[in-house]
Amino acid sequence: MVAGMTSFRPAPAWLADAVFYQIYPQSFADSNGDGIGDFGGVAERLDHLAWLGVNTVWLNPCFSSPFRDAGYDVSDYLNTAPRYGSNDDLAALVDEARRLGIRVLLDLVAGHTSDEHPWFEAAADDPADDRYIWTPDGLPDGFVASPGTRPGAYLPNFFACQPALNFGYARADPAEPWRSPVDADGPRANRAALRGIMDHWLGLGVSGFRVDMAASLVKDDPGRTETARIWTELRHWLDGAHPDAALLSEWGEPEVSVPAGFHTDFFLQFGGPTDGLALRSLWSNSEGTVNEAWDPLDCFFDPSGKGSPRPFVEAWHRAVTALGDSGFISLPTANHDFSRLNCGPRTADQLPAAFAFQLTWPTLPAIYYGDEIGMRYIPGLPDKEGSVLGPRYNRAGSRTPMQWDDGPNAGFSSAPADALYLPMDPSPARPTVAAQLADETSLLHLVRRLVALRAGTPDLGARSPVEVLHPGYPFVYVRGDRHLVVINPQQGAAGCTSARVRGAEPLESSGVRITDDGTIDAQGFGYGVYRLNG
Repeated sequence: MVAGMTSFRPAPAWLADAVFYQIYPQSFADSNGDGIGDFGGVAERLDHLAWLGVNTVWLNPCFSSPFRDAGYDVSDYLNTAPRYGSNDDLAALVDEARRLGIRVLLDLVAGHTSDEHPWFEAAADDPADDRYIWTPDGLPDGFVASPGTRPGAYLPNFFACQPALNFGYARADPAEPWRSPVDADGPRANRAALRGIMDHWLGLGVSGFRVDMAASLVKDDPGRTETARIWTELRHWLDGAHPDAALLSEWGEPEVSVPAGFHTDFFLQFGGPTDGLALRSLWSNSEGTVNEAWDPLDCFFDPSGKGSPRPFVEAWHRAVTALGDSGFISLPTANHDFSRLNCGPRTADQLPAAFAFQLTWPTLPAIYYGDEIGMRYIPGLPDKEGSVLGPRYNRAGSRTPMQWDDGPNAGFSSAPADALYLPMDPSPARPTVAAQLADETSLLHLVRRLVALRAGTPDLGARSPVEVLHPGYPFVYVRGDRHLVVINPQQGAAGCTSARVRGAEPLESSGVRITDDGTIDAQGFGYGVYRLNG
């Protein structure tokens, strides 16, 4: 236990071996021909995940919603959105996944609701209701005018249609008398509601939650101290009521979120003291999902060879030192808010090296649906359910339908093409699961082999130590006692020498040669995983 860290039950034993797979449900598989993916479609495709070796699925929000932010505007936490199917359909999906050895996590939007949620509709007409953050008059910066008979305005959490639930303010301010303390009636009711929502779905068989905007609860909260107290309280409840359940946070600062009570936090394109530099320095680029405020940078997994793994490694080291054995860090290939690996200057040729890194570094890997076949970010799509966040930030390009085969709509749906949730990748060379299944040299088969290698090799797990031998091109590190990894994500060849690599036996490699004198020669986009016998 790290000094000063609140005492929790150990993380569920299954989490240390988790390989996450994120499913954007409206884009994964459509079973009823309406153009939108659904629970039935996911259930029909679970064999693909089991074959791949995935053991934990995270579904983006699937609750009732007007879908002005793709389901992150929840109007009913206890019922699923009809477009995906019923609560019973979700339960059947969870049961079928469990039969195949796959756990299902749901996405919990903890900090806000839709403005169509009954809680908010009631609050908009009742000045005494404090479930949300209201000012009784005026329109302060960041607030939205009341839509009901209640005077004043409310505070949104993201879009205007997402009013922030009131978890209180960490500090009082005489100029803002509407601020509630964290122990006021509204904040206490909202904390109880979170427990009720989690208890409901955990009781129906899900294995935990990924929590959206987990750091957003308490307002004016320096260091997120009071927000952390809420999650600590919830974790203690979870440890007693559902000790085998897991909490994953969208926080982007594992050294804060895990001590607060989360089992795992993701490295993200935002968050933490360096505003997401760790992930963006690794495999961001200047296309697709770019915040204009971000400083331009050369990321390590670009063909130019101008980047460095150091920012990522340093951020990982800070976080893992703070965590000790109390929790985990998760490294995603991409997500619904962030451009895919195959985007901009990075092409499919680089993806094998990226997966060789992701599946051998001491983090929990999170594969975004379709990345295992090299689906690309699609530029130039229209705004869809709030996908556009800025002139160069359109999340729709990362949310296009899964590409299963060479049939109509790539096997995603039997609907007419113009009825699909988002257009298919129009490229005639788009990758598909079926084509790559038939080709043992494909990315899909490589990812499967790497997942199996990780599962069968304790040295490659999240708890095993790592020693960096060469922090550049190629990136060379040793896992545990006897496993060597070489990654060269640039287009040009690179090399280095180390006595540690003599007697290396290849387990999975391409474009890397290790000589008897310890010289490593890595071709462009080369990678290798080796057993050290010396």
